[in-house]
Amino acid sequence: MTAFDFHPMFPHLKDTTPYRLLTKDGVSVQDIGGRKVLMVAREAIVRLTQEAFHDMSHLLRPGHLAQLKAILDDPEASSNDRFVALDLLKNANIAAGGVLPMCQDTGTAIVMGKKGQNVFTGFDDEAALSEGVRKTYTETNLRYSQTAPLTMYNEVNTGDNLPAQIDLYATEGDAYKFLFMAKGGGSANKTFLYQQTRAVLNPAALLKFLDEKIRTLGTSACPPYHLAIVIGGTSAETCLKTVKLASARYLDDLPTEGNKFGQAFRDRDLEAQVLELTRKMGIGAQFGGKYFCHDVRVIRLPRHGASCPIGLGVSCSADRQILGKITADGVFLEQLETDPAQYLPEVTEADTAGEVVKIDLNQPMAEVRKILSQYPIKTRLSLTGTIVVARDIAHAKLKERLDAGQGLPEYIKEKVIYYAGPAKTPEGYASGSFGPTTAGRMDSYADVLMAAGGSLVTLAKGNRSKAVRDACQKYGGFYLGSIGGPAARLAQDCIKKVEVLEYPELGMEAIWQIDVVDFPAFIVTDDKGNDFFSGLTGE
Repeated sequence: MTAFDFHPMFPHLKDTTPYRLLTKDGVSVQDIGGRKVLMVAREAIVRLTQEAFHDMSHLLRPGHLAQLKAILDDPEASSNDRFVALDLLKNANIAAGGVLPMCQDTGTAIVMGKKGQNVFTGFDDEAALSEGVRKTYTETNLRYSQTAPLTMYNEVNTGDNLPAQIDLYATEGDAYKFLFMAKGGGSANKTFLYQQTRAVLNPAALLKFLDEKIRTLGTSACPPYHLAIVIGGTSAETCLKTVKLASARYLDDLPTEGNKFGQAFRDRDLEAQVLELTRKMGIGAQFGGKYFCHDVRVIRLPRHGASCPIGLGVSCSADRQILGKITADGVFLEQLETDPAQYLPEVTEADTAGEVVKIDLNQPMAEVRKILSQYPIKTRLSLTGTIVVARDIAHAKLKERLDAGQGLPEYIKEKVIYYAGPAKTPEGYASGSFGPTTAGRMDSYADVLMAAGGSLVTLAKGNRSKAVRDACQKYGGFYLGSIGGPAARLAQDCIKKVEVLEYPELGMEAIWQIDVVDFPAFIVTDDKGNDFFSGLTGE
């Protein structure tokens, strides 16, 4: 009988990741039945997980930071591209202090572990990993975003950001290897599966398909993106799992050509074509330009002959993933960049944008709208004054008031409404990380609130629907775009006071009032029906 020659679907090369040693405690090697077995104590896994989620909430990979600096160095980058890149680099420097996380949405905790056959723990690995997650989220300034369903329709916040998504695999070897990720709602919501057919597998059809679908990603997930495209898959879930891993650059060492055994491979030529495609779309780094994407990964997988799944996904400006491993030599964690200041160029804000219009938000709403009406879309603004903060659940509460005939509170009519939810406020700070959330989730409320005299100027991130453009034109409203990503910089430099106005029991979903100084924004949708994103995002 011929020996079976196994060929893995995902062949990996040698790991070249730079690691730092956390500890040698909790790791030993024992001889069991003539086999060397790596014995791992529970505290080793707890500590590795705790430090992993702390590091990735505050630090970025050097390669990501170098890509932001490259935008500033590129003469073809738009002024808005450079302004966004500079703000994200400033944010990285503030977050690296270890107090304010880089994004207010500190994400769902995701862990993938590959446990070698010669590794023994003797305890519940999932419980130890969860304890490490819980310690980071409860002992630092991170936000709790997970909700537990009590019934089909009623939920409560879990209060510690658990449960985590934990996937553990048995594999060969004598090491326990991990990928840790923190995935915010904005970028997670930009993961898509398309069930196609063999007909799409030719150069013209595939590029046409990708051009159409990539545009629909929009900007609400905080570009520039690391874009991942996966074509094929033995199942829909394999396709999308590969998308997530590719967006984290976990599969960068795959071969660059296929074989008859069905190995996954990267198509470097198609990656370059798609990257060029994104740079000609005009969407740019949130407000127009070249840098919609930092880079592109395209991975081809084997497939069932009757199925052709295609997956798209992104890693956003909060590019949070980190590798870890436990070996006989100790417990190790990927070394992220602790000194992002070296990537800041010698430029001033005057080098990155044109005219900046200063807006006093403490004057009557009618005056604010009158000033905004004088300027075209894409105008850069600097906002100073009082802003009201309300997001998903708060909007539902306001709609309930209208349905009950109670009308809207005056602050909804007279203040700019910022769609956001803060992370915890560190001691001695006015605010925790407090960047914008995705505007599109509040689109269904726009017409009804504007008709009642409220939400006439809103502030958030990303593109919005035609319904919002129509409502702005009908009621004389505006949608202002804030830069998605620099939540720590906004907290440190722009937000001077935070207090709860209503619904404190909703936690970060409460209605807040904040005082801001020189808060950056752009006019995205005006009172004439003009919208920056019209025609750019495939709508």
